[in-house]
Amino acid sequence: MQVQTKAIVLASLKYGDSGLIVHCFTLESGMKSYMLRGLLKSKKGKLRPAYFQPLTQLELVASHSNKGALNSIKDASVYQGYTSLYSDFVKQSIVFFISEMLFNVVKEEEQNTDLYTFIETSVNWLDLHDKVANFHLVFLMNLTRYLGFYPDDAFADDTCFNLTDGVFTNESFLGPALVGEDLLLFKQVLGTKFDKAHMLSLNVHSRQAILDVLLKYYELHVVNFRRPKSIEVLKNLFV
Repeated sequence: MQVQTKAIVLASLKYGDSGLIVHCFTLESGMKSYMLRGLLKSKKGKLRPAYFQPLTQLELVASHSNKGALNSIKDASVYQGYTSLYSDFVKQSIVFFISEMLFNVVKEEEQNTDLYTFIETSVNWLDLHDKVANFHLVFLMNLTRYLGFYPDDAFADDTCFNLTDGVFTNESFLGPALVGEDLLLFKQVLGTKFDKAHMLSLNVHSRQAILDVLLKYYELHVVNFRRPKSIEVLKNLFV
């Protein structure tokens, strides 16, 4: 079935000497994987390797087959160019981290307009703003809303956060929990919008601590979650 859809590139893996397997989150069909044979050696044709960098926003004409199968791209064009995302080292590092996280946690092969719009809007914001030290933290927290485990903040004044159930509580229970300094950091990020992220009172140590907390939260709620390899680069930024 041939479709025309917007798509955000999440990962590209080299296949053989000159091919790529590209994983995209599409507006029309959710996660899709594409086989692009000979792309890295081709000097002709409509497709270019530069189109398939992490978080590139494309307009695709593609052939989609059954779920789980590799698909093909007939045509592609960039529909949202960036001004600084690939030239700024800090933003580039965030891009690698965000794309790796998304590839790890977004699995559905069906349309999810709200999630697509969130990713699209978030990446565009990152491209256009300079104060981005806390962007990845706010992104990870808000992404949980679209994945189904956003923290229930009805009792956010309570003294403990149950990581397994995603709720604040004063009651004793068995299982992983946030208390003390980690809880305060978690509450700071919870509910924060991107345009207020730079106002969070975080230093390098607290930023790393809340990142570890968020990754633990994802680990508890995402099946087969893998800690992103790019986290080590990210932790060395914003010192």
